[in-house]
Order: sequence, then structure tokens, then C-alpha cells
Amino acid sequence: MTSQGAGHQPQHQAVTDFVTAVQRGPAALVFDGEAGIGKTTAWLAAIAAVRQSGFRVLTARVGQAESVLAYAAVADLLADVDAAVIAQLPDLQRLAIDRVLFRAGGDGPVTDQRVTAAAFATLVEAAAATAPTILAIDDTQWLDPSSRAVLAFATRRLRGRVGVLATERRDTDGLTATAWLDLSLPDDVTRMRLQPLSIGALHSVLVDRFGHGFPRAELVRIAEISGGNPFYAIELARVLDGSREPAAQPALPPTLAEVVRERTGRYRGDTADVLLTLSCVSAATVDLLARAAGATAGRIVELLEDVETDGVVAIDGNRVVFTHPLLARGTYAEATPARRRAAHRALAAVEQAPELRARHLALAATTSDEATLAELDAAAQSARERGAPAAAAELLELAIGLGGDKPMRRVRAAGDHFQAGDAARARALLDDALEQLRPGWLRAIALNLLAAVHIYDNHFTRAAELLNQAVEDAADAPPVLVQTLMSLTFARGMGAFADGTDDTGWVEEMMATARRAVSVAEELGVPSLISQAQTMWVHTAFIHGHGVDEEALQRALALEEPDDDVPSPSRAGFVQALLSAWTGDLDAARTQIDAVRRHCLQRGDDRNMMAVESYSALIALWSGDLGQAALQAEEAVHRAQQLGGEHVDVIPLTVRAAVAAYRGQQAAAEADCAAVLEAVQKSGSVRMADWALMTAGFLAVSRRDFDAAIEALQPLVDRLPLVPGIELMQGWFLPDAAEALVSLNRLDEAEQLCALLLSQGQQFDRAWMLAAGNRCRAMVLAARGSLDAALDCARAAMAAHDRVPMPFERARTQLLLGQLQRRQKAKEAASATLAEALVCFEAMGAQLWVERVRHELARTNVRRSAAAQLSPTEQRVAELAATGMTNRDIASALFISPKTVESNLSRVYRKLGIRSRAELGRRIDDVR
Repeated sequence: MTSQGAGHQPQHQAVTDFVTAVQRGPAALVFDGEAGIGKTTAWLAAIAAVRQSGFRVLTARVGQAESVLAYAAVADLLADVDAAVIAQLPDLQRLAIDRVLFRAGGDGPVTDQRVTAAAFATLVEAAAATAPTILAIDDTQWLDPSSRAVLAFATRRLRGRVGVLATERRDTDGLTATAWLDLSLPDDVTRMRLQPLSIGALHSVLVDRFGHGFPRAELVRIAEISGGNPFYAIELARVLDGSREPAAQPALPPTLAEVVRERTGRYRGDTADVLLTLSCVSAATVDLLARAAGATAGRIVELLEDVETDGVVAIDGNRVVFTHPLLARGTYAEATPARRRAAHRALAAVEQAPELRARHLALAATTSDEATLAELDAAAQSARERGAPAAAAELLELAIGLGGDKPMRRVRAAGDHFQAGDAARARALLDDALEQLRPGWLRAIALNLLAAVHIYDNHFTRAAELLNQAVEDAADAPPVLVQTLMSLTFARGMGAFADGTDDTGWVEEMMATARRAVSVAEELGVPSLISQAQTMWVHTAFIHGHGVDEEALQRALALEEPDDDVPSPSRAGFVQALLSAWTGDLDAARTQIDAVRRHCLQRGDDRNMMAVESYSALIALWSGDLGQAALQAEEAVHRAQQLGGEHVDVIPLTVRAAVAAYRGQQAAAEADCAAVLEAVQKSGSVRMADWALMTAGFLAVSRRDFDAAIEALQPLVDRLPLVPGIELMQGWFLPDAAEALVSLNRLDEAEQLCALLLSQGQQFDRAWMLAAGNRCRAMVLAARGSLDAALDCARAAMAAHDRVPMPFERARTQLLLGQLQRRQKAKEAASATLAEALVCFEAMGAQLWVERVRHELARTNVRRSAAAQLSPTEQRVAELAATGMTNRDIASALFISPKTVESNLSRVYRKLGIRSRAELGRRIDDVR
């Protein structure tokens, strides 16, 4: 939403509303407008107001010079956070914050921007738990990239009483500097555009500043030239106020630039040099200015005495600042290039922080200088160690711009850009570098990075092409070779069938690549790489029909380095959770993936968290908790959208579609499936369409549209000979395909699928395969008229269901069993079986399957005594009422109104000849 302010002070109501909103949850108030319009004044007034309301305020006043120092704004915001609170962070997060605050160096585990962001979010939420907390940031357009990334991460996750109070100078093209400010609801962000002041308001401002008014004619001239901008108006009035004699009335400067030039350009000699030096630094002190000038602190104070009196600078203790950012920018802009270089050279000689010293050296240089390039390289490494890849990339780009354009720097800068989330810039640098690189390990690294960029956008075929080249280049660099082989295994599997061929050799190629990665890693002897390679092997072998290599999995788990930043397919704990889920041990899977979730949250690892939430949703889905599955699927989609990228949300959308289909939400499931199929068509990653097709097939079977089901699933059935292995993740569609084929009287084809499920289930002891295979074979046998054999298979399926906690699949088999019992005239048994299935589907909220069971119950039509002929709905209402449930609870469970419950109970009482629930409890066994 957008609010309009009448003056440069914020509307009292806007601040009041902001205070109220923060009491409820996350909210933001942003003041924007042109330079000098009074944003900082409005911001300070708002801070005073929220402090009066008892809020805690963490502040950062950002300047143009500060935009060069990584985490400058984050460090300012954390300046008043108690060290004891920081000490309570998890070890890795505490280390990241200590590095931001320059209290720790590069020793210890690697931290990066994501860990820093997660730690910052934890600290803010902890503060908000004790008092409403405001993050107050002035001049957000000058935020350094690392701080901006941390704030973007944190604000997206705010849940407590946290507010963001910010100012920004709106660009002329309408772009906003606070685009990173993304709260959970768009209306939680209020933007107030500060408008030019009226003549009356300007009069009040000038009287406050100068202690007297100005003649009407002069006031009108000031208003016209300033356009109502209070800073500009004050500076124009200062010109007039310094020359009050009528004969000496000066002409007013026509532009804001001239006003600034007049304020700062009057100083000469050493004073001008000190002001220029001041404009070059972010956190200036008298001591720093003295060291740069080669003077005493007393001399610096003496030089700035008149400048302070003129209101150009302010000295607060040892700190020196310009009174307005425009004065700092004007001072720097008006200096000649030679003077600016001299100032940066002087600062480089006294600056202690590696990043700032290197930047000063770069800005002082005019030609390629090896010493300066070395400083920039070292500063980039320092930034990288502090978990600031954006700053590292910027420093390397400075070196490239100064003539140090070497492939190595481009590759390193590309890696830093990719880590910082700028995949487009990483791709551009890598494309340029690869044109210059000769075969060898450096080109292999560049190819790996470029492949990672393509994998990020799900362009697996192109990634595999690049990685195949990298394998040759990495032959003499085992660490690079292991990473290349692992990435190639993953990309080759995900990119299968993209070229439309039906070659089966790709599976053996994948397996051989994964085995080679393990072999090279073992020879190298690096535990972390061994763990990753073994994990990739275990995962690859499993999904292609070789079962679980338990020995390799345990070795991978034992050697896993918890603090390593590795993709989820190479993380042993994550793959262990998947294997537990796919083999039916859902309780273990849930515990294991929760542990991975905690690790990812501590690291701020959004990309892996997207995968964690996606697979957590599937575990909940298979466990029958469709409500929880829906929440986790939605969270996975949300995280994917935050990551950006071209097709990052394909997997989360696929999972959300499956959950919607199980819940009977047809429109939502179809929309997500359509979005996935469209993205797959653009990316060319054919296999990523599999689950969307499975979901479409399942949805069609759920509504008994078997022609549509086969249309969706036939491509997957045809591909079975090309993809050995039908574990749950890949073979989930087989029972749906078999049921559709039986319903279309294609019994031989259905029998082949049954045989596949049963043989694989017996070979690897997969209870879900045995249950589904026996259910499907029961359908085939029943269609051929062998009801007794069909019943035996259905009962065998129920026995297998007892070994795996998948209630939806169990209820589905009960539906078939009830149908078979009805066909054998065992209507009492059929009614009981179907009623149990109905309870299960209703509890899960699987609406389409509820309707299917109710239809079968109606067909069963069990006849009792004339007084007890209850309809299926009356039967369910009676059973639930007998348990003590209220009418409202019964209505909620059966998706009917309380009034309908009352009507059904009345009919039940009449048919049974009873008058109360107590009697119903005694008679209920008679009507079951």
C-alpha cells in the first residue's frame, strides 16, 4: 500500500498504525522521496515515537562510502545486542556473527552469507520475544550487498513482533531500494512518499533553523527554486541570510548541485583536503583523518572548527560526519580525479581493514599494479572468509577493471557471484573465461561452476555436456575430478531422455560414473569427499533397482562433515532420510529429515531447505497426514520462489500438486501440474515431468476417468524397460496404471505391472510393493471372474499393509476388498470393510475417495430388520454419535452441516425405536 504525506514529517497516524501493526506481527514503514526532502528527519521522529511505546530499536545509518564494506549495516544493527545473547547462538552461527563484527578470523569451519543471515534472523527473533523490536535503517539505497542479502533473508522469515523502519531515495526510474523487503503479506509494508513542503511549511522550517522569517518575496523565490525541498530551501536561505543588506542581495543558485558546491567549495588548502578525505570513508574519526593527513588530532579539530560552525560537519567525540549525505557526495564529486586518488592513497596507507585498504588502493591506481592487485586478491579472500561472497566478487571485479583480467580471477569472481545469488553475472564471467582457458584443472573448475549455474535452473542436459568436458580436464586434479563425477552422475540422471532417444546405456553410464567417483575419493583419502561420493553412489544404485547399499551408506554417514556446505543429493543424512521413506520406514524418515532441517536452518540453507520441505511433505502424504503435507508443500514452494531462478520451483510445485490431488482439490492440482509441464518443456528436463504425470494419472483414477489416467501414465509405462527400479519415488504410478488398465479391460498389460510390483517387492522386501501388487492382481483376477482368488490376493495385500504405515493405500485396498465381498454376497462384511475405509479417507480429508466409498456403501445396501434399515449416511452418523461426539464434531468429520446431523439422528431414532443417545450406544452393535 502507498500513503501520501503532506509534509516532510510523517503523518502521526502512519506511525501510530505502524506501532499497532508491529504489536501483532511483522510490519514495515518506509519513507521515500528525493534527496533532501526530509526522510531522515521523518525517520528520527518515528524512532522517537516507537521508543516512547517501549520498543527496542536497532539502528543503522548507511552512507555511500559504507556501501563498500561487507556487512557494515548488519554490524551497526547488532552493535547494541548483548554479547551474552550472541554467545547463545549455535556454534556455527556465533562464529559467523563474530566474523561480521571482526571478532574472529578465517580459522574454523566455513561460514557464508546464508549462515550469517540465519544467525541475524535468530538474534532479531530472540530480541522480539522480550520486547517489540524495530530494525531502523536510514538510506537503504546505500546498503552493502551482503547486508542487503542478510536483511532480505531475515525479513522474509519474520514471525514475531518485529518492524522495519527505513528510508530510501527513490530512483528516477521508479525502482525501489527496498525491493528486498518482502514480508509475509504485501499489505504489511507501508510506503510513505514525502512530498515537497508548501510555502507555509517552508516558512516554519526556516524560522526554526534561522530564528527569523524571510520577506514574502524571498520566501516565494526560495520555494520556487527549491521545489519545496527543505534541505535545498535551507541552503538557499543560508545564502540570503549571509547577505542581508538590500544592495547586496545575491542571485540564488539555480540548482541543488550549485547549492552544495557553494557550501563545500568555499574551503581551501588543508581544510579542503580533510573534507575530501572525510568524504572517502564510511566511519571517520579524528584520529583516522589525522593519520591520513600526517597531522595531529588537534590540528584536524582546528581545521574543522569553522566547517563545524558552518554546519557542514559534526564532531561527536572522536567521530566526524557530514551533516547531510549530499554534502559528502558533493565534496567528493567536485574534487579533481588527481585529488581523489591522492586522498585514497593516503587512506590506504593508514587503513587496517583489508577490504577497505584494498579498495582505497584500487581507487588510487591509474595503471595495473601487481601490489594493488595482490591486495585486492587478499581482500577478496578476507571477505570470503567472513562469509561475504558479494564483497569478494566486487573486489575481484575491481582487480579485473584495473588490468588484472586473468581467467583465474574471472573464475573466482564467478564462484563468489554464484554463492551470493547472482547466477547471471557468474554465467557471463564464466563464458568469457572459458574462451581463454586452456585444458586443465582451472578449466575444469570453470566448467563445474557453469554446470552448477545450469543445474540451478534445471537445465540438466547442458550441465551434463559441460561436465563431460570437465572430466577430461580434471584428470590430474583428483579433488576436482571427484566433484565433477558426482555432479555428472546427478545431471545425467535428471537429464535422461531429453534428446528423445530410448537408449538404455545411460543407466550403466551413471552407475559407472558414480563408482568412479567413489574410487577416486577413496584414493584421495579426504573423509568429506568419500562421504559425498558414497552417498551419491548409494542414491544412484537405489533408484535404479539395486536396493540399499547399507555398508556404503553407513560409511558415508560416519565420514559426513556436519558443517560442510554440500548439495542435498550428496549429503548422507538427507539421502538416508529419503531411503527410509522410500523403503517404508516413515517414522525413521521423519526423525532423520527433521535433523537435516535443523542443520539447514542453522546454515540458512534455503536451497536445501526447499528439498527438505518437499520431501517432508511427501513423508507426511504417505503417512496420511494430508494437512501437514499441504503446509510443508506450501512452504517448499514459498522457499523456491524466494530463491528465484528460472525453474527452481518445479519440484515443490510437483509435490504441492500431488498433495492437492490426494485431498481432492482438482483445480489446484491441475494448475500446478500444468505449470510444471510448461517449465519442463522450456528446460528440456524430461524426467522432471514424471511426478506431474503421475499426479495427473492418480487424479484421473480418483474420479474414475480411466481413459485420462492412461493418457497421462502411458509414457511412464512405456519407459519402464529403460529405467530399472520401481522404488516408491519412481513407481508410485504403477498401481494407478494397473487399475486404469483393468478398468479398460487391458488385463494382460495390467498383469505385467502386477508381476513387476510383486517380483520387486519380494526381491527387496518392500511392503508397499507387495500390498499394491496384490491389490492390483486382485483386480485382474476379479475382472477375469476368479473372485475367490481375488479375495485371497486382497487379503494378502491387507497383510502387507500391516507392515507399512501408509493409511491411504490401506484404505484403498479396503475399498477393493469391500467391493469383492459385496460381489460374493457377503454384504455385512462388505459394509464393515467399506465403513472402515470411509473413516480413514474422511480422517485424511481425501474427498474424492470419500465419495467413491460412499458410493460403494450405497450399492452394498445391507438389509437389517425393518426398523434398522439405515442409509450409509445414517449409519455413519449413528456410529459417530454412539462414540460421544457432538453434532458439530460429527458434521465436521462428515463434511455436512449440524442441521443435517440432527435430521439423520432423528431418522435413526425412529427406525431403531429409541429416544436417546444412551439407547443408541446400547443398540449400535445391532446395526453394524
